[in-house]
Amino acid sequence: MKQDHVRICEVGLRDGLQMVKTILSAEQKLEWCRRMVAAGCTEIEVTSFVPPRIVPQFADSDEVARGALAIEGLHASALVPNLKGAQRAFDAGLQKVHYVLSASNEHNLKNVRRSTAESVEDFRRIVAARNESGLSRVKLGAGVATAFGCTIAGRVDETTVLGLVETLLDAGADAIAIADTVGYANPRQVRGLMRRVLELTGSTPVTCHFHDTRGLGLANVVAALESGVRSFDSSLGGLGGCPFAPNATGNINTEDTVFLLESEGMHTGIDIEALAAIRETVASWLPGEPFVGAIARAGLPKTFAPRAAAGAA
Repeated sequence: MKQDHVRICEVGLRDGLQMVKTILSAEQKLEWCRRMVAAGCTEIEVTSFVPPRIVPQFADSDEVARGALAIEGLHASALVPNLKGAQRAFDAGLQKVHYVLSASNEHNLKNVRRSTAESVEDFRRIVAARNESGLSRVKLGAGVATAFGCTIAGRVDETTVLGLVETLLDAGADAIAIADTVGYANPRQVRGLMRRVLELTGSTPVTCHFHDTRGLGLANVVAALESGVRSFDSSLGGLGGCPFAPNATGNINTEDTVFLLESEGMHTGIDIEALAAIRETVASWLPGEPFVGAIARAGLPKTFAPRAAAGAA
């Protein structure tokens, strides 16, 4: 990837929907995907292979995954909590599968009812299952959640995060994600940790996943960008949050994130006005859900020029 290009992965269909009251139909989710691709956002985490009794929103995960694979130009991925979920993602034909564990052992126990060490071993089993099935083309991403702090345990030591990154790389991770699951991160923290993470990962892709719980989400994007990160998760309208972290509301908003990055001279390839139109549709599907964002409130300034319009290739 060129240094002035940034990859945005839309996680609204997974992280954004996991806590909302309204259950969207598979066709609504796929329409959301199609319109995002048309707007230039081709990386989408389309669902999660979790048991429907835990998150009813994803009872249609197989249908959504297969439908997403039929959308031209879409690079679809899914989140899986364990080996069983990963096998379902493999069976659906997805070429990108994301797995996550928490740096905070306490959060991991609450989230998936097992220790962080046990989750590491489960990831090893997922890698082995992928390899034994002859699915070498399937890319396995591994995420470290609560990397900047935890609402249960409090402080999370940087060395713990770095140790997990090394372990996951050694286990066979094709990509690494560092997540501020509960909105504790600040720019100073982000600069310090992400520089060290990038030293460990080398050519392995690294994504940052920030929440805007305390208003520092976009500031943290800038700090990560300055550290060398070129991939970010975001959610349309800032939907999302962690079910096991009180008040950990809101992923960073896709519209505002794209505006920030394009204003910084980076190329995202995403049409912000098209995002605004998609947001209106999705908001109409989810009455009563909180949608946030400065661009939706104030609009684009007359002086704004997208990076593509300025000659990006």
